[in-house]
Amino acid sequence: MITDPELLKTLIQKGSLLPKEEMLEVRKKKGNLFIGIPKETSFQERRVALVPEAVTLLVSNGHQVLMESKAGEGSNFTDNEYSEAGAQIVYDRKAIYSCDIILKVAPPSEEEVELMTGNQTFISALQISTQPKEILQKLIAKKVTAIAWDYIQDEEGVFSIVRTMGEIAGTTSILVAGELLSSFSQGKGLMLGGIAGVQPAEVVVIGAGTVGEFATRAALGLGASVKVFDNSLTRLRRLQNDLSSRVYTSIIQPKVLAKAVRRADVVIGALRSPIGRTPCVVNEEMIESMKSGSVVVDVSIDQGGCFETSRVTNHNDPTFIKHGVVHYCVPNIASRVARTASFALSNTFSPMILEMGEKGGVVDLIRTHSGFRNGVYMYKGILTNEVLGKVFDLKYKDIHLLLPGM
Repeated sequence: MITDPELLKTLIQKGSLLPKEEMLEVRKKKGNLFIGIPKETSFQERRVALVPEAVTLLVSNGHQVLMESKAGEGSNFTDNEYSEAGAQIVYDRKAIYSCDIILKVAPPSEEEVELMTGNQTFISALQISTQPKEILQKLIAKKVTAIAWDYIQDEEGVFSIVRTMGEIAGTTSILVAGELLSSFSQGKGLMLGGIAGVQPAEVVVIGAGTVGEFATRAALGLGASVKVFDNSLTRLRRLQNDLSSRVYTSIIQPKVLAKAVRRADVVIGALRSPIGRTPCVVNEEMIESMKSGSVVVDVSIDQGGCFETSRVTNHNDPTFIKHGVVHYCVPNIASRVARTASFALSNTFSPMILEMGEKGGVVDLIRTHSGFRNGVYMYKGILTNEVLGKVFDLKYKDIHLLLPGM
């Protein structure tokens, strides 16, 4: 307690005893991210990782985005749209691969890895079945942190981007089938839904996962008669509960499936395998029994396909006819609707990058976000994916041992 009158008067004059505003904690300014979006070079890959609207969002939050010229051309986005959104358009690929974060749809090629300067973050798909060992070794040598977007999980543990691409593939497969049934596509000349007094087309969907679910929804929406087969009662029950109408469901039993395939106008192959090849559940004899002009769409062809008669086709030459049945076996169906697929990818990437900036960078997001961490298969040049390590006989470590504070 101050008892000296002169000292008290002096303190009051200086304002030391006047009430002051409370000082709250000041948030630390996070570092801005430097993101590069290259043009896709993979065969018939037309998607782009970020759409102009997402670029605007990132740039307005202080991040810098470099776009390779014509990177969005396949999805009908112009350089001018990206430039107006705030991106810097560059014509030199080396500038893109010098960015701290490189965001891409398809896995890296050997040429693209050569362009990287090292100690960077590379986000793309990881196709274990086609990933060359040489590329992994070069990424290791350049101490890259590599993240597979197809292994990133959301808050509920769902592989959100994979599910979104599955939704697109399932819906598009029915639209493709509907076109292939037309008389001018060597089909039977049928309409999927029929009309009053004319029975609808018979559609068989093999697989009750995301692709199968949305193929079923699309077929029902167009008025087709649908039968769904899967080896999991849980998936069949979930599908039945999620749909607004009842559909025929069955476990995959050869005789029951053969009977349904024989009567079908369209068969959608939508089985997925966690590891390895998709089981081949429709043999050549079943295909031979189908009606002439019927359609088979093998969405599972990227894992080998679930029809014995399937072989890989592409968007330029998507179909072939065997035993009178039209086969569509294009692996990357999502690129058929590249603009929609790009928006779907961008809707996941943009909030993820924003959170990365808020956390202070890639390392902090990996440490704090378990779903994002699940997509990391290489951390600063150290392989962290057990499957890749065993397949290619490379040394690997658990990522939790590499992160400080974990």
